[in-house]
Order: sequence, then structure tokens, then C-alpha cells
Amino acid sequence: MSGPIIGIAFGNTSSSIAYVNPKNDVDVIANPDGERSIPSVLSYVGDDEYHGGQALQQLIRNPKNTIINFRDFIGLPFSECDASRCAAGAPVVEIDGKAGFVVKRADDVEEKLTVDEVVSRHLKNLKLAAEDYIGQTISKAVLTVPTNFSDAQKKALKDAASAVDLEIVYFINEPSSALLAHVEEFPTDKDQNVVVADFGGVRSDAAVIAVRNGIFTLLATEHDAKLGGDNLDAALIDFFASDFEKKNKSNPKKNARSLAKLKANAQLTKKTLSNVTSATISIDSLADGFDYHSSINRMRYELVANKVISQFTAFIEKVIKKADLDTLDIDSVLLVGGTSFTPKLATNLDFIFPENVDILSPQSKNATNNPNELAACGAALQAELLNAYDADELAQSLEPIVINTPHLSKHIGLVDSKGEFVPVLLAETSYPIKKTLKLKKAAGDFTIAIHEAEHHIKETVVEPAPKEEKAEKDDEEDDESDWSDEDDEPEVVREKHYTLGNKLMELGVKDVKGLELVFTIDKEGKLTVAARDLKSNTVVKGEL
Repeated sequence: MSGPIIGIAFGNTSSSIAYVNPKNDVDVIANPDGERSIPSVLSYVGDDEYHGGQALQQLIRNPKNTIINFRDFIGLPFSECDASRCAAGAPVVEIDGKAGFVVKRADDVEEKLTVDEVVSRHLKNLKLAAEDYIGQTISKAVLTVPTNFSDAQKKALKDAASAVDLEIVYFINEPSSALLAHVEEFPTDKDQNVVVADFGGVRSDAAVIAVRNGIFTLLATEHDAKLGGDNLDAALIDFFASDFEKKNKSNPKKNARSLAKLKANAQLTKKTLSNVTSATISIDSLADGFDYHSSINRMRYELVANKVISQFTAFIEKVIKKADLDTLDIDSVLLVGGTSFTPKLATNLDFIFPENVDILSPQSKNATNNPNELAACGAALQAELLNAYDADELAQSLEPIVINTPHLSKHIGLVDSKGEFVPVLLAETSYPIKKTLKLKKAAGDFTIAIHEAEHHIKETVVEPAPKEEKAEKDDEEDDESDWSDEDDEPEVVREKHYTLGNKLMELGVKDVKGLELVFTIDKEGKLTVAARDLKSNTVVKGEL
């Protein structure tokens, strides 16, 4: 094999490259300009072709020759492409039934580029950056894709990569890839439900993933092609444009160049306010010869963008509901994508989830990776697994096969001495499966009842404590109304409870000193529970 298999996260707004180095650490690769989060942008000036940040800078002075937000058009007929997302750059046109772009090169000669060609050139640039960093020829890659990418889109991606001598050996869905990069935060011996929310520049994607015995199962996915960081930019642009018009009686949004300047500075302001509490915006000759200088603090920004930030929160609630779960069923939330740098986003989530839910955002002490780089890191880890195969083994291991792994529809567990259900195998656990539970303090004779169970959310209304009667006050004190007390409202406490279902079996054990329970479900769905006395090694079995 000529070189390692790299991981590529190819997004509409930005892309990242990563690989596992010889020390088994994941390196996120920077391009020659030092960018680790590389803008997915191409721009043309005469005979020159620019990529990444250099191309993005052309969006103000050379927008009609700068191609942006093209990833999602790959493999789609032109009629299904949302051309409006490219309005700030080169316009989308139809070329042979596909999306494409027309740019002017030297001597104003027009060049037609299909989206397939644009993707090929972008992937070639990423490939060259990886080769410069690693010092080897790169010929294979693992590529991340959204969960709603069709087979036709994946094939088009493969063909576009193949045109620049890059073989896509595996597609990994973006939420699983991001979660894989955070594997230390999600130990395989702990079963849990995780929400992975990817808030990018022009779209948002979310998934609820059940982690059971180290296996990831997608329970639900949600996509919004109209919700992303651009919506936050638009809120800031409206705010600054209104302020500028009030001061100068001129609307900068009516001029394309002025609007591009305002957008670039709004993006910079947004990034600044993710790290510090105030930012200054300064634009020379914004519109009609007027300069614009102003400042905004984080609180004002959060008020300006409150509606959009609330939409992100509602988006996460929607995917949880789609999975037929409640916020109480979620153990962790992992925020991915550049928009997740916004502190208010994580703060809002703290209000809708219980305190024990870990919100893994850039502000979290457990969020060890840049959210823009998570997907690429996960793809690199997947690539490292594939790198262990030679060419024939790799081809054989990646042969398409149909897998229909059955899952439990209900929880399986036992009933404790208080009559409460203790789950051992959670719903959505795939089988065959084996799970061991040790009760080291168990002693004496026991009857172990194994049940199915379902859970429900119980809401309890807690009335506020009655007010104490206050002593008479003088006239001046009577004038002071204690209005805050009058606004006290009942508190609603939500708790997860289990409802016992069918009793599956019952085991009787005598005179034990420490007990080990082994739950096994074979591929046919047959349940076996073995109870072993830790001192005598006596085993009692039950089967269903």
C-alpha cells in the first residue's frame, strides 16, 4: 500500500483531513496555508485557481467566480438542487441535467464546470495537502457523508474522487464518525443514548444513537437544509445594517459588494464572540462612501440571534421525539460543526436536559476535539482499522452484504428487594449479546425474577411552599408590593419510571455468598440467565 488511508470530512462550508500517525495518535492535517478547517471554496482569477481560505477571500471582490456550498449538489439532478444557497457566490446553472457553474478565466473566456468536476478539484486539493504533510502518495480515503446521502450521491462522490486518483474505500456517516472520535467519552462497557447534533454553515443534521455493548445503532435522524450558521450571520447582518442605516441613511444590503463585506465581518464577529464577551466591527467604505465602526457584546448578540438559537434547540428536541424518546432518556449530547462554538447553544440545552446529561460542546471540559475536526478524526480512526488489511482482504471485507441485526424492543432486567425494576439489557440492544452483572454483597437465599419492562415519564406537580404571614407593616412598607412572590408557580418534576411487563423466568438460589448473573441472548433470540455463586461456583440456569 503506497500510503496510509486518510480520513476526510467533506462539508458544504469546510473540510478537514486526518490520519493516524505511526505513534497511533490522530493528526488533523493543515493545508499549506495552515488551515485545519479548510473552507470548501474554489475561486478563479484569470488562469489562477484558488482553494480554501484564499478562495474565500475572493468572495467580496470576485463573487461571480467563487464557488461555494456545492457539496450537496453531487449526484442530484439539477431540479433537486437548491440554487439559493450559492446566491452569494457563483450562480448555479444547469449543465447536462446536473448542477454546474460558469466562471470566467483569462481573457474573459468562460469555463463550464459541473459539480462533479468542482468536487474532484476540491478533493484533489485535500489529497495534495495530505501528501505534503505525510510525505507519501495517498491513494485511498474514508469519507464522511450525511445520513441522508443517497446511493447515487455516494457513487458520484466515488467517481469524482476516482478522477483525481483517490479511491473512497469506505463511507462513514457523519454522526457515527464524530462519536467515534469521542470514544473515550463513551466507553463501550456503558450503554447509553447519545444525541449527535451537527450544526454547519448552511445545514443542520442530528441523530440519536443507541450505544449498546460498543455497537452504534441509529434510532432516528433529522435534517434541515435551511438551518445553519448562515442564519446567525443573517441575524447579525440585519442588526448591523439597521444600525448603519440609522446613522448614515444608507442601506448596505442593497449593494452586493457592501453586503459581502458585511457578511464577512458578521462571521468574524460571531467567531470572536464565541471566545470573548465583546467584539468590534470596523469596515472602511461600507456603502455610499461611509465607513462603519461599532461594537457588540455577547449578551446583545444572543438577544439578536435568540430566535435562531432557539431553532437549534427545537431541532434537537425534534430528533429525540422522532426516536420515540424523551430528554430523560438521553445520556449525552455531542455538538459538532462550527456553529456549536456559540456558547448560548449549550446553555439553552442545559435548560431542557436533566443535570446528569453531559453536554459536550467546545465549552465543555470533556470536549477534547475541535467540533470542526471531529468527523475527520473519526474517519481517520475508521481508516486505521481498514489500513490493517492488504488489497485483497480490504476488497473482500468491504463487499456489500445485507445485515439485519435484531434488537430488543423492551428492557430486560430483574426486580430488586423493593419491587423496583433494574434494567440489565436496554431496549435497542442488538443480539446475540452477553451481559454480566455481579452482586458481590448478595448473601443468603434468593428468588430472582426476570422481567420485561417499558419505561414512561412521570410528571409530579410540586406546589410552592405556603407563604408565611407577615407582621403588619407601616404605611411606607405597605406600598411595597412583593410581586415576585405572587408569581410563584408550581414546579413540574419529571422522572423516568419502569412498568413491569411479562415475567420471563424465575431462578431460586440458596445460601449464596456473592452472586454473578449472566444474561445471554443467542442469534435466534433465546434468553438464558445463569446465576453463579461466587464462593462455591454453583450455577443455576433459566432459559426462555
